Amino acid sequence: MILATSFFHNANFLRVLYIVAFALFIYGLMGLTGPRTAVRGNRIAAVGMAIAVIATLLAQGEGNWGLIIIGVAIGTAVGIPAARKVRMTAMPQMVALFNGVGGGAVFLIAWAEFRNTGGYAHSAGLPGSGPVATYIAVFSIFAAIVGSVSFWGSNIAFGKLQELLPGRPITLGRFQQPVNFLLGAIAIALGVAIVAGSHSELIFILMLVTAALLGNAVVLPIGGADMPVVISMLNAATGLSAAATGVALNNPALIVAGMIVGASGSILTNLMAVAMNRSIPAIIAGGFGGGGVVEGATGAGAFAGTVRSTSAADVAMQLAYARQVVVVPGYGMAVAQAQHAVRELAKELEARGVEVKYAIHPVAGRMPGHMNVLLAEADVPYEQLKEMDDINPEFPRTDVALVIGANDVTNPAAHTNPSSPIYGMPILDVENAHSVVVIKRSMNPGFAGIENELYFKPNTSMLFGDAKSAVSDITAELADI
Repeated sequence: MILATSFFHNANFLRVLYIVAFALFIYGLMGLTGPRTAVRGNRIAAVGMAIAVIATLLAQGEGNWGLIIIGVAIGTAVGIPAARKVRMTAMPQMVALFNGVGGGAVFLIAWAEFRNTGGYAHSAGLPGSGPVATYIAVFSIFAAIVGSVSFWGSNIAFGKLQELLPGRPITLGRFQQPVNFLLGAIAIALGVAIVAGSHSELIFILMLVTAALLGNAVVLPIGGADMPVVISMLNAATGLSAAATGVALNNPALIVAGMIVGASGSILTNLMAVAMNRSIPAIIAGGFGGGGVVEGATGAGAFAGTVRSTSAADVAMQLAYARQVVVVPGYGMAVAQAQHAVRELAKELEARGVEVKYAIHPVAGRMPGHMNVLLAEADVPYEQLKEMDDINPEFPRTDVALVIGANDVTNPAAHTNPSSPIYGMPILDVENAHSVVVIKRSMNPGFAGIENELYFKPNTSMLFGDAKSAVSDITAELADI
């Protein structure tokens, strides 16, 4: 029994467990690159995390088992029902909220370590541990600041997505950037004071509060249209802060998992920013997404201010005689839970020999890959999902482009109106299709808060109503033709 216990606590055995866990992390992440392998990849990564947790708990002198069990029980009781019951339309909010929980855990761990050691400078005074303790202190302070920013920033993102807060930018005007800079400088200065030898817990708390204010100040000015990028950016920040905590605690699992999340999140954030033709500093500066409405849709020229309404029967007639139809999904499809109805319509068209494709914009919806997740849930074949660069050349050969709730990512103002907030942003060129049908509840502007010039084009018709009901009506009319 003693030999078995000693074997499981052996440092080499624990290292082997960590290596296995890391391999499963990476292999699982590879599976997340496609809808067909995403579920399996997620499960593989979860097994890796379970092994990493077990390895951590087997380490000598690891914490209070009673508190650990209570924490795991509470987390399980909250997490499993939340994941099972949340609607797909609320998935972005859940991602933002859970990411915030990760950031909160990081800064609380850093605070607890500060209290346990009586201040990092006290640890540095131990014989032979000076350089290591200073090194640990730096990473702990980094984790505390970034974790606090991520926690509070994620909460603001959740509030905007849940519409508890306005989706428009909330700014201090020309004072916003100086205030952000000042808060960041104060947080860093307090952190330097702690690393330099301050034992004051008050200074540590002031640093956390300043970082919290910075997290709020950074995300509040960012409008709703930039939320997918913001979520990705905050996710990367949480990963980096977790990795820093791993360094401070000498925990390989936190280091590797945090770096994987931080690196992948940073790459995704950059790709999404490029897709919007915006720099990450410009997004952080805010001011886009929720601005004023562009009155009259000036880029629509002689057709400004006029729209053509249509019916489900007319749309069904167009689709019945089309050769190629491109479906352009957006947040309206998510809200109406219309993905299954869209799949049924596509099946009906394919049975008639019509080629159906789906145009996916990188920032459609409210989180990275939002449309991919919804369509995969409805068993849409992955090969029919086309990225923006692949589908845009197809629109001139498309008979009907069916736009379902996608607003800002189809707005020609990005090409035609230099005064528009989205000018220069790459969009789906649906206006080049022979006919464009837009399914929308009303003429209200999208999340960016600007009017869509596409609706006033002569080849565009509007089918007003709930997306799910409208698509089902079209399918029913199509069956009678």
